[in-house]
Amino acid sequence: MSAQLDHLVIAAHTLEQGVDWCEAVLGATPAAGGKHVSMGTHNRLLSIGSVAFPQAYLEIIAIDPEAPSPGWPRWFGLDDATLQTALREEPRLLHVVARCTQLDATLAALAALGADSGRPVAAERASAQGLLRWRIAGRADGQLLYGGALPTLIEWSGMHPTEHMPPSDVSLQSVVLAGLPAPVVAATGLHGVRFHAEGPALHVSFDTPRGVVQIDSGH
Repeated sequence: MSAQLDHLVIAAHTLEQGVDWCEAVLGATPAAGGKHVSMGTHNRLLSIGSVAFPQAYLEIIAIDPEAPSPGWPRWFGLDDATLQTALREEPRLLHVVARCTQLDATLAALAALGADSGRPVAAERASAQGLLRWRIAGRADGQLLYGGALPTLIEWSGMHPTEHMPPSDVSLQSVVLAGLPAPVVAATGLHGVRFHAEGPALHVSFDTPRGVVQIDSGH
């Protein structure tokens, strides 16, 4: 089993706030995204692909104030009151999503190690180029494991968002995940990412128009 980094998740209180953050910190304006009807969220996207991380992108995501409550926990723990309070101050790097082609088998391997990432759920959203479809793992409580260091797994069906995403001057250079047990790391099969025993759950480095920018999860 193998996986590659698919995208980084930046949580924001509002999309407008997230765009302002992206322009101020990374020196780039994210492109249009769309609405996730089943989750009551919406997003903006920025291409950050590089030699090390082809087809990688940045997702700025926020609860959609115009959408009704979905009736179940939103992904990435976005319903957490403490998180939402922090997001009112500023957006934060929250999580990493990894794409794979054997989603069910990888989830079973992780669950056998006590790292229950939940079950795969089919999702979709409209885009200007057509319907994007995928399956994504999610826990019933919507929470992230190991402080967000354990990637959420996604399996795309057909078109990938980066195929029609405008290029940017931002590229992802390195990703470090910390605090994951070695057997869990092996089960993810994630390539190109470094794993540390200690430190912030997620640390990333970008090349940007503003120079090298490094961000830890929670900031």
